[in-house]
Amino acid sequence: MVGGSGLTNGREQADEEQEHHSFGATVRSLRKAKGMTLQDFSLRVGKSIGYLSQVERDITKPSVKVLQEIADALDVDTGWFYPPGEDIDPKEARFVVRARNRRRISYSGLGYADYLGLNDYLLSPNLDGSMAIGLTRLEPGASTGDDPYTHEGEDAGYVLKGPVELTIDGETYTLEEGDSYTFPATLPHRFYNPTDGEVAFIWVITPIVFHY
Repeated sequence: MVGGSGLTNGREQADEEQEHHSFGATVRSLRKAKGMTLQDFSLRVGKSIGYLSQVERDITKPSVKVLQEIADALDVDTGWFYPPGEDIDPKEARFVVRARNRRRISYSGLGYADYLGLNDYLLSPNLDGSMAIGLTRLEPGASTGDDPYTHEGEDAGYVLKGPVELTIDGETYTLEEGDSYTFPATLPHRFYNPTDGEVAFIWVITPIVFHY
C-alpha cells in the first residue's frame, strides 16, 4: 500500500509540474497578465475563441505559423514559451529561475521599450500566482516614460544600483543603492535614471499586471 501510494503521489506531482509548465498554461497566464480576454486574443491572433481555448488547455498544439501569431499577439518572442537551456529541470523550474533563462518583459500594444532605454526582466518562474518579481535596468537618462502611470495593486522594490529617481503622486525621491520602496500602484508614478551610467532595481507587483 505504501509503495502504491508513493507511486500515485509521484504521478500526481509530475502531472502538476507538467501543468504548470505546459505551453498552454504559459499562454494563458501571459494573456491574463496583459489584461486580455479570450475575445481580444482571438481578434489579435485571427483564430477562433474555441481554437485558442483548446490551445490554452493543451488540447490543440499550434503550428509554427500560429505560434508566431500567438507570440505577436502577446508582444513577446516565441522564446518566451520555451526558455533556452536544454538542462532545465521541470521540477526546479516551478520555483527557480536561472539567470541564463531569464525572460524579458514586453507590454501589450508597446512591445519592448528599447526606445526608452528600459529593460524589464521577469524573475518569477511563471505568472500563475498573485505576485511577480522582476528586474529593471535603466540606461543613462532613461525612464519609464515622460508621463507617470498607474495600475491596480501595490508596488515594492529594492535598488541594486543607483541613484534612481522615483516620483510618486508628484513627489520625487532619490533612491540610492540598498534603499527600498513600497506604494499603492494606483498613485501616478515614474522611474528615472539621472546618471551617466546604468541603474538597476528589483521590483515586486501584486496583482500581476503587464499592461498600461
